[in-house]
Amino acid sequence: MKFLLDTHTFLWFANDSQQLSLEAKNLIESDVDLLLSVASLWEIAIKTSLGKLTLPDDYDKFIPQQIALNDVEILPINLAHLNVVARLLFHHRDPFDRLLVAQAIVENIPIISADSSFDAYSIHRQW
Repeated sequence: MKFLLDTHTFLWFANDSQQLSLEAKNLIESDVDLLLSVASLWEIAIKTSLGKLTLPDDYDKFIPQQIALNDVEILPINLAHLNVVARLLFHHRDPFDRLLVAQAIVENIPIISADSSFDAYSIHRQW
């Protein structure tokens, strides 16, 4: 089974944060396919460059290392995802999260996220 990781989920797992729920941690560590959106990588890059997020190492070292270490597949953004974003109701205003919701809808995969506002959309959220 495939799961899309929310940006904070990926970071909390990579940093062994106590903020990650036990259910999410167990799910990530189980025999599932993990996907991380290019949108999440973009969000991390932006927040790092603005000083709003500090990584344990440089972005260009930390991100590829964590992707490889955790066997995460990168989910590209395609036109079908953007078509859904264009029609998506504004239950959530964050553009990165809206794209993750659209990707979960198009790819028909659950998302691992602490963000309960995702529940307003027709996706399955695990936490």
